[in-house]
Amino acid sequence: MSDGSLSQDEIDALLQGSGGIDLGEPEEPAAAQPQRSAAGPNLGVFTEFLREVSESQASNLTSLVGSNVRLGEPAIEIISNGTFVKSLPLEVVQIVQNFAGGAAGSHSYLFAPDIATAIAGMMMGQEEVELNEAALTALSEAGNTLAGATASALSERIGAAVSAEPGETRTKAAGDVEVPDGRFVKVTYSVSMEGKESAELVELFDMAILNQFGQAAQTPAVDESADSLFAGGGDLDDSLFGGTLAQPHGGMSGGRANPNVQSVQFPALSGGAAATDQGNISLLMDVYMEMTVELGRTRRLIRDILGMGEGTILELDKLAGEPVDILVNQKLIAKGEVVVIDENFGVRVTEIVDPMERVSEM
Repeated sequence: MSDGSLSQDEIDALLQGSGGIDLGEPEEPAAAQPQRSAAGPNLGVFTEFLREVSESQASNLTSLVGSNVRLGEPAIEIISNGTFVKSLPLEVVQIVQNFAGGAAGSHSYLFAPDIATAIAGMMMGQEEVELNEAALTALSEAGNTLAGATASALSERIGAAVSAEPGETRTKAAGDVEVPDGRFVKVTYSVSMEGKESAELVELFDMAILNQFGQAAQTPAVDESADSLFAGGGDLDDSLFGGTLAQPHGGMSGGRANPNVQSVQFPALSGGAAATDQGNISLLMDVYMEMTVELGRTRRLIRDILGMGEGTILELDKLAGEPVDILVNQKLIAKGEVVVIDENFGVRVTEIVDPMERVSEM
């Protein structure tokens, strides 16, 4: 029995790389080890989503400020907390509008003070304004409009209800800006307004919101460069809200497995389907719906609304004697005339909106 020491011949064999000595079972090749997925959120889908939303947001801003506003192509970056805060100017205006529901997460808008005062001034009908409470209230209204539109688009995209929580608008020092922990999504838009210098609007999304936009294709092999999708490294640029643009990870097609494609099997159509639908509507007959009679509408500047008091008269867009609108869940279904029933107001229906028009409105 060996005493555990090696003979000279065995030492020579080891030095020469000989396989003559049994060193036990060979180690399992690295390729057989569990493989790490390179999956990540689909930035392409998210970019297309923001591109579609920005078109409607430009229209919303145009309505708010009363002047043509254009938003440039969204530039998406994945950036870290510390890197972003260090790149901010000394002072910014932040509108915090977090999302709740199917895409819950932190969300906010950032303006440089000059563009913030320009937007607030145009909303209030004034040339020069200070960033006081009235101006911040106007910016809050703009934030509510923008975030509400984004939440609606998110709801439609992911198939789950998303709402924008009540926001807070404040002028903050760079170190006090609220940002999500760790890495998050920064979207930069160029803003062009008639008679104003071009500026930037920055929108921040929690990574949890980005994760709602699917998964990128997975690679079967471990690829350390896959983490570059979330890399915030590199030198800071000199832009107002600096950061490092995240580049999509390429070269995945080589190792992608062929998908298992199958034909969709549809059930046979039968003539009884329509009858079934007609029968099911009876289940809704006892459901209450909100019905509203609308005398008219008007639009006023925030300055005028804040100045309202007892005795203020508002001129509506309806002429005296015109029919009033009858709405169900804010959808026009009929028109009528106001009557008095005992001591209560009522409305007599004089016109029913065409059924096809009602369906298209619903």
